[in-house]
Formats: sequence, structure tokens, C-alpha cells
Amino acid sequence: MTRIEIWEFRTTSGFASGADLVGFRVEAVDGHIGKVDRLSAEVGSAYLVVDTGPWIFGRHVLLPAGTVDRVDTEERKVFVDRTKDEIKAGPEFDPDTHDAADRDYRGRYDTYYTPFYGGIGHRA
Repeated sequence: MTRIEIWEFRTTSGFASGADLVGFRVEAVDGHIGKVDRLSAEVGSAYLVVDTGPWIFGRHVLLPAGTVDRVDTEERKVFVDRTKDEIKAGPEFDPDTHDAADRDYRGRYDTYYTPFYGGIGHRA
């Protein structure tokens, strides 16, 4: 298994530097989960914040960029390689304290998502 860096867009995803994905539909492997509300393409700290709408009661979720399998700019869709249940079980996004560069905050996402991609997760 090739190890994926979860905080970077895959070179095969079709994401182009400078692209604005805000408003794109987000599709998990098992269906629609929401729309991109925010995007950070900062090298080494890239992520999407997805507004899940009624799917999980209006909750927003943060998805590290490495979860993005591909971007379809014509259809305005982002496809992630996780299931709805895996996304729902991930760390809770807190818009008031969110800072992907913060080691503790980011560590929760590292611990949860890195094992899906061949790593062992963050060790504080």
C-alpha cells in the first residue's frame, strides 16, 4: 500500500493549485455528504471543511486533503475515499478553536485518518 500524506492533495486527484472548490458537492464512496464550505490548500496543512446539511444535523466536518480521491471540475464534485460512517465517526470540527497547524487539534485528525492510509497516526 502506498502511504498517503493526509494533509496534502494527491497528485492524481486532479486538484489544481489555486482552484476554488467552495460550493462543490462532496461525495463519499457511499453517497453525497454535503458541500465544500471552506478550503485550505496550504502546503502540508491542506483540508476541506464540508457543510453536511441535514445529513448529520448541519454539522461541519473537516476532511484532510489526502481523503480527496478526485476532483471533477466540470461536475463541480469532490470525491473522497471514505464512507459516510467513517466521516461521521471522525473528530468533531470546532469552528471556534480550529487551527490545522495546531499540533493538538491536528493530532486528533492524524490519529483518526492516518491509519486508513498506511501510517500509524500521530504520537503526541
